[in-house]
Parts: sequence; C-alpha cells; structure tokens
Amino acid sequence: MPGRKTRSWFETINPANGKVIRRFRAATRTDVEKSVEKARKAFEKWREIAPSKRAEFLDRAAKMLRSQKDKLGRIITLEMGKTIKESVPEVTKCAWGLEYFAENGPRFLNPETLKTDATDSYVAFEPLGVIASIMPWNFPLWQCVRFAAPALMAGNAAVFKPSSVTPQSGLALQEVFDSTGIPPGTFNVVLGSSEVASYMIEANTAAVSFTGSVPAGRDVAEQASRQLKKSVLELGGSDPFIVLDDADLEAASTGAVAGRFINNGQSCICAKRFFVAKAVADEFLDRFIAKTRSLKVGDPMSPETDIGPVVRDDALKTLDRQVKSSVKMGAKVELGGERLKRRGFYYAPTILTGVEPSMPVMKEETFGPAAPVATVKDDDDAVRHANMSDFGLGCSVWGRDIRRAEKVARQITTGMVTVNNIVVSDPRMPFGGVKKSGIGRELSRYGMLEFTNIKSIRLFEKSPLAYVHVE
Repeated sequence: MPGRKTRSWFETINPANGKVIRRFRAATRTDVEKSVEKARKAFEKWREIAPSKRAEFLDRAAKMLRSQKDKLGRIITLEMGKTIKESVPEVTKCAWGLEYFAENGPRFLNPETLKTDATDSYVAFEPLGVIASIMPWNFPLWQCVRFAAPALMAGNAAVFKPSSVTPQSGLALQEVFDSTGIPPGTFNVVLGSSEVASYMIEANTAAVSFTGSVPAGRDVAEQASRQLKKSVLELGGSDPFIVLDDADLEAASTGAVAGRFINNGQSCICAKRFFVAKAVADEFLDRFIAKTRSLKVGDPMSPETDIGPVVRDDALKTLDRQVKSSVKMGAKVELGGERLKRRGFYYAPTILTGVEPSMPVMKEETFGPAAPVATVKDDDDAVRHANMSDFGLGCSVWGRDIRRAEKVARQITTGMVTVNNIVVSDPRMPFGGVKKSGIGRELSRYGMLEFTNIKSIRLFEKSPLAYVHVE
C-alpha cells in the first residue's frame, strides 16, 4: 500500500509557557500492525498465566509507580499543565487501581455456577485478545490504567495510543509495565494522532476502548462496528451540581470549588452546571465566589498553585468563546470571564449567573475553569434542568436529608451520582455514562467483564433422550 512507511512528526507543548517540549515520530500503519502482531503473540502466553500470577505483575507495576511518583508527576504537569499537587496523586491512584484489580481480579474471573437441567452449568469469563486503547490527555496515566488494569488482569493484551499531547506519559507507562517482567508485547505503546487510532482499529485487534469527544467517539464506534468489534466509549459530560434548600452550604460551596476546578476544570466528571435552590442561592453564591477568588493561578509545577493553564491555545479559545457568547446572550460575569494576560494558556477562574439552557456554557461541555450557576425553584425543577442535556455521565447532589437527596439522585439520567461529595472515579465502582456520554463501563467487576468472552458451558453426564430446539 502506498505511503505505508511514510512518517509524520508532531510536537508537544508546555501549556504553562507555550514552548515546544519535544518532537515525536508518529507510527505508520506498518508500525501499528507490527505492534499488534507482537501483542497477539504475547497474548497467547499471557492468557495461559493463572489470574493469581497475573496479579503479581500488576502489583509490581504498582510498586514501580509509587517509587517514581514524583518523576512521573512532573512529566504529567509538563505535558498537560495539571498542577503538581494533583499530578503526583494521579500516579498513586494508578497504583491503587492496579492493586485493587490484583487483589480482586482473580475473584471477579471465577466461573459463575448456575442451576439448569445439565449436570453442571456455569459461565466462564475468558479474554478476548488484543484490545486497542485510545486515550486522552487530561488524566494521561489514570485514563490508561483504569482500562489496562482490568483488561490485563482478565488476560488480554493491549496496544495503547496516548494522546499526541501526552506521549511521554504513555512511554513512561510502557517502561513501568516492561519493568515487571510481563511477557514482551503484552502492553505496547504507539504514538500519533487520529490516523494512528484508525490503524489500530483496522488491525487484528479484538475490541476498542476509547475516551474522548463525542464526534471522535462516533468515528471510533462506526469504524469498530464495520468490523464487528466491540467498543467501550467514554465521551465526556456536562455534570449537574445540585444544591437543595437544606444543604450544608459550607460543605457544598467547598465541594463546588473542588468539583469544578479540579484538573484546571478539564475533567469529564467535573461539575459543569450548577443548580441551586432559590432559598439558599445568594448565600451559596457568596461562598462559592469567595472561595474561588482565593484560588492561586500560576506555575503548575509550584506546590502553591491551585489552578494552572488549560491544555492548548485552541482549548483556551473555545472556552473564551463559550463564556463570551453566553454573556452576549444575557449571562452575568460574577468573577473572571477572560483570558489572563500572561505567557501560557491561562484563563481566569470564572463564575457566571443568569444562565439559560440555550447558552453555550450550559449546552456544551466546557473544559476549563468556568462555572455557570442557575437558580431553581424546588427539587423537581432541579431534576428537570439537570436532565436537560445530551450528556449523562455524573451528577452531584447536596442536602442534609440524605433520603431526600437520594430521591433526587435516582431521577437524574446519568451513569453516576454522588450525594454530598464530588463525583470521582473509583476502581471499586463502575464508571461510565448514558446518552452521549458513552457506551459501556470501566472499572469494577463490570468494567473487567466488558473485555471478556462471557461463555456459557453446560455439562451432561448422559445425553438427553429427547431434544427440544427453540431458537
């Protein structure tokens, strides 16, 4: 095929100052095919290793991550601008995720016994093969580990494409897995953009795990479905943050700051639309503004910094458009509302009021430090507004009466809800959404079984004398 060996280059940029960090060669189709073939050979060995032994490799990777947390944290911050006080915990969370699946994975894979007319009936959970993993930049290690830990534990091999924004993070993870003594090729990294992702899906892979935008997710799903390959998709969110009239406003406003501005506001499960009961709206807003105003914006490598830059200039322009367009439509700027005049891709922590469902800050997913706050009449009104979105990933509900808050939570069309805390990913709980937020689940036993062949097995000591076949 013409052009199979043609290579392209891409650059990584430090979002704190806009300077080029390094240039990388993108993989060709031939490179990808070789990587997948290497993984397929490794898979034949890896799948035969007992789950308890696979767990040992995951534990070794966890120990390596913990021993290198400062080094790896600096790589994350350098490439995508997350504050260092969040980057290092991301590394240790990866270690926890690996340890969790090392401890519980063998149990998750135990056959499930069922009672039928057979002598013995059970369901076995077997690996699928090589999984293509295409992940974004905002949690460059955790996004991969939350896929890789359960997938590898289940006996699959993986070919992983990190975002072209964070290739060094991906390569560092490759080194971590290689250091465990895992069969060579069980976990492979290929670099490049969407073209490389297409090569991975078209290659001899068994399934696809993708996290990214809705348009890109559609492309991945269409390409995978044409080849009858399963895909698990996490496509972002516009998570509601609901404050009921009996909420602890000190806790809720603290949670609002954490939930909106974590990762510089660039998380799929950030709180992105705030709905506050009218009776407490003024007090909540005063507290929210005061706490947001106290956040320190600056060098993400400094442990004193609370908010660093957004990832790229185009992301900064998108956020600024969303805010300014909403203001033109009637939203009021309570705080921030503009790009900061400094090197790098910085946006002022922003709070808007007077927002309506049709405004970009409410209708679109906002990726950056901007919080739109709307007032609602009562619980039913909060539910109605919260569900007024194409997304359904996470939701946070705040109220002292936990059963009342739970009732609200159950009415939100979303994959995850947390009462009196912010939404976070947890290896013990399934992660994923509904509507345009994606298909399938990651993490927990449910996430592990996404990439298994759920095989029904029935054993008859004696063949039945009569057969009834009903399709």
